[in-house]
Amino acid sequence: MTNALTRLFEIAPAPSEACQKDWEEVERTLGIELPADYKELIHVYGGSNWDDYLYVLEPGCPNANYDLIEWAEGQTEDLEGLWEFEKKPAELEVEGTRVVPWATTDNGECLYWLVRPGLEPDQWTIMVNEARGDRWEHFPASCTQFLASSLTGELQSNILSPSFPLATHEFRQLGAV
Repeated sequence: MTNALTRLFEIAPAPSEACQKDWEEVERTLGIELPADYKELIHVYGGSNWDDYLYVLEPGCPNANYDLIEWAEGQTEDLEGLWEFEKKPAELEVEGTRVVPWATTDNGECLYWLVRPGLEPDQWTIMVNEARGDRWEHFPASCTQFLASSLTGELQSNILSPSFPLATHEFRQLGAV
């Protein structure tokens, strides 16, 4: 278990039921291996909403609006079209580099893993893209480090809502709608 996941336990106790996934099938469908800390996060919390703002995507999420596989497919297509009209962030200029979504917000911002050639999934860092614009931020953190540090206020984003995090944290699993 990572230190960041331990910090999340302090913020929001883990639900009583663990979330089981066939990670081999998920990764085969996505065409990439996923970071170990993300798999642990999903195992413990599942698809989840933090402070009524940030949604962690889950493969096969009971709420289809937050299915990681659907988001990955949709965002890949959307970004390919976007790069025809907007300049890619500098972090994405290296051949073979791409982003894969792992979270979103109720405002529409998207949080991605920055997938670089030659780096293992546990070395991926985080990119945040504003909802309706071309601003991007890069954070040298894993997804659980990013989430825990955002919730504690240690990490500040100029893109995410200034009302995030809440003073008293809220957590809920994403169920079927």
